[in-house]
Amino acid sequence: MSETSAEHPCVVATWRWLERAVIGLNLCPFAKAVHVKGQIRYVVSAATTPEALADDLQRELEFLAEASAELVDTTLLIHPQVLTDFLDFNDFLEVADGIVDELELYGILQVASFHPQFQFEGTEPDDITNYTNRSPYPTLHLLREDSVERAVAAFPNELAIADTNIGTLERLGLDGWKALDI
Repeated sequence: MSETSAEHPCVVATWRWLERAVIGLNLCPFAKAVHVKGQIRYVVSAATTPEALADDLQRELEFLAEASAELVDTTLLIHPQVLTDFLDFNDFLEVADGIVDELELYGILQVASFHPQFQFEGTEPDDITNYTNRSPYPTLHLLREDSVERAVAAFPNELAIADTNIGTLERLGLDGWKALDI
């Protein structure tokens, strides 16, 4: 089913991206605390079909719902062999939300998305702002709603995060992003 070894190449690349881009550029001011505390679960799915990924997602949502937040606050479900096309990945997000609802976890857990080809609606593929959500591999980020709410409450202006990230990436530029060696 899944590989969770810290030495797995997908985990190593995702860890590097998290440290250099997400935390290093402060794209998510909430990521550093759970990273430093070791509360992020990295799971590499062996799925080769969307159906198999849906099964893995269901298992990981159930795991996270039952796990102590002190030990596992969030999960990165990395799936390098399926949904490598961004449009297919984007369509799958409806399936992911459906699984959350089916498990009666709406309001408890949520799924965020990262992809190597991530593209915001209305942008060109090479627009630097898309890099706020570009990860080395297609990744579903499973989050606890209460953790998100606490983090947002502690942040003075969470609505400014997106604008700050756009400014950061525009100043950095594509050459700067490439220099991060992610």
